[in-house]
Amino acid sequence: MFNDKKVAVIIAAGGSGSRMGKDVPKQFLALGGETILQKTVGVFQRNEFVDAICVMTKAEYLKTTHQMLEGYSKIIFTAPGGRQRQDSVAEGLRLLGEKLPDYELVLIHDAARPFVTDAVILSTLRQAESKGAAVAAVPVKDTIRYLAMTLERKDLYSVQTPQGFRKEIIEEAYERAYSDGYYGTDDGGLVERLGMPVAIAEGDYANIKITTEEDLPMVKRVGTGYDVHRLVEGRPCILGGVEIPFEKGLLGHSDADVLLHAIMDALLGAAALGDIGRHFPDSDPAYAGISSLKLLEKVGGLLKEAGYRPVNIDATVICEKPKVAPHIEAMRENIAKALDMDISAINIKGTTTEQLGFTGRGEGIAAQAVSMIEGEF
Repeated sequence: MFNDKKVAVIIAAGGSGSRMGKDVPKQFLALGGETILQKTVGVFQRNEFVDAICVMTKAEYLKTTHQMLEGYSKIIFTAPGGRQRQDSVAEGLRLLGEKLPDYELVLIHDAARPFVTDAVILSTLRQAESKGAAVAAVPVKDTIRYLAMTLERKDLYSVQTPQGFRKEIIEEAYERAYSDGYYGTDDGGLVERLGMPVAIAEGDYANIKITTEEDLPMVKRVGTGYDVHRLVEGRPCILGGVEIPFEKGLLGHSDADVLLHAIMDALLGAAALGDIGRHFPDSDPAYAGISSLKLLEKVGGLLKEAGYRPVNIDATVICEKPKVAPHIEAMRENIAKALDMDISAINIKGTTTEQLGFTGRGEGIAAQAVSMIEGEF
């Protein structure tokens, strides 16, 4: 409750999300281990002032929505919406009046705004209670032109949700809109048609509406990898998928490409997917003598399945011999092709240990790698 007034929230989740270009509406896309809808509803579920939540969804997704939101104790109903957003909210208000007739304040919020904060909710509630109607909004940052006229930026706001209202005001606004056959772009606009002012509540620039794929936040993660293989006679020396002329080669179950093994571990580590030993164990005959470039392709597939893509790779080969520098460009090309990356995002270096340690004595080759990956939040 807010100042002893019961608060209900209507979540408008009936959009098709056609501009997102996905197989399902955007509100059902994954975002940080939850769907966008779950993340949005969760904010209001945890808010201390909210008493009840109503979710209006597409009819064909009603069962999915209901199952997805099991466990959210404040939800009093999920119901199919209408042809347009205004129809969905109107139906939500009607059902809310039946199931919770003693509510006094209502917040109407878009399911595709999962980053709304408690501060924005509180600001909207305060203004709605005192003024009767309020919309969360932020001052525009860009200069706006209307045809041949430049508008005064200080007078312009970008309107968000939630939008908050006293019960009797929003009900009258919707009744008037339908009696006039009018469809508006937001709920505050319907109240303004009554000749009533709509207050501005303090919004948040992070309270974006996810509309296209570009609106999905990206998370970047970093991983490191390190690997060592012994140099022995009678084996080819493969580094970065390149066979380097040398009297010794690297010993291992696969082709023992120490550079690619370090890179794979860096990528898998960044995605928290374990290491190459987990995915390609040396006890499995399927990987005996296999090209590590093929394994690298498989790692790229694992990243894609987990919702990530490589951003860059920086790797170092540590050995006295053979010389790595003449082969670096070919290595970069191989790695870029295997991971479907731009070659400019891949850096390979060679260094020595000044004849110190096992690499200095020519007993083996070591490699270390750092990678960054990104994926949807």
